[in-house]
Parts: sequence; structure tokens; C-alpha cells
Amino acid sequence: KRYDHFMGQSPKTELGEPVTPPVTPPVTPPVRKLLQLIKHKGELGAMSIRMGLKLKDKSNTRAVYIHPALKEGFIEMTIPDKPNSRLQKYRLTERGLRIAQSWKNK
Repeated sequence: KRYDHFMGQSPKTELGEPVTPPVTPPVTPPVRKLLQLIKHKGELGAMSIRMGLKLKDKSNTRAVYIHPALKEGFIEMTIPDKPNSRLQKYRLTERGLRIAQSWKNK
């Protein structure tokens, strides 16, 4: 039974129920804070994000907040051809906006 998924069948839980992925991927607390900030303030540059989240470390902000949100498609760059531009800002994508709006109801 453990190898059913190799034979074209979906994996099952111990109770025999099909395993289904979550509807939306889990959002880490830092990314959630970032999405809420951008939803509230609009497009923001990296420095404004650090100030809005009360952070000091530039590389930590990018590694823990910005890059994961970009990777998941929750935010996008306003100047995608120049990711290191001093004028670079970030805005919510439709996906990011949907997720941020869903938290209001919970």
C-alpha cells in the first residue's frame, strides 16, 4: 500500500482518505507581516519595508521577508529588469492581495 502512488493511485492516509495538498500554501509570520504592510501602505521600497516592520538588518529583511514573498508570488518588483535598483519597490500581486484579504475574515 505504501507504493500505491507509484502505480498511478493517489497516496492515502492511514484511514484510507486521499491525501490532498492545502488550498493555499502556509505563509510564514514574517511574510504575513510584509503582505499586511504592503496591503496597508501600497508600493514600498526595501528601506520603507524595514522602517514599517521596525527592522534594522538589510540582508535579514531580504532573506526572511522579501525573497520568500517574491518566490511564492505574493509580491512583485516594480522594476523587474533591475532588481538591485535603488528605486526598486514591491507591490502585492493578485495572489498576495487575495491571501492578505482572506486574513481579515479570520
